[in-house]
Amino acid sequence: MADELIIAPEAQQDIGEAYRWYEDRRSGLGEEFLDCVDVCIQTICRMPELYAKIHEEYRRALLRRFPYVIFYEYAGGKVTVYSIFHTSRDPKKWRSRLA
Repeated sequence: MADELIIAPEAQQDIGEAYRWYEDRRSGLGEEFLDCVDVCIQTICRMPELYAKIHEEYRRALLRRFPYVIFYEYAGGKVTVYSIFHTSRDPKKWRSRLA
């Protein structure tokens, strides 16, 4: 179990942008997206090593229902979320954020 959770400002921005996009499509859909993000982050914090490392020390967790992944690192009892990334985007973009 993680002792601390840090969400990078860029990840907060990712969440805000996705929320607005979904909310513009249908009222309440953005809230459903936030709920999915919250559930996924709670799972990560409870079992941070559940998801495999995909790049150096970084891990990837898939959201349910929405085509997004959460990229994070678990080290020293701390979970750091770096990106909430749409799966159709160019993978070079998330790698540049993690590097």
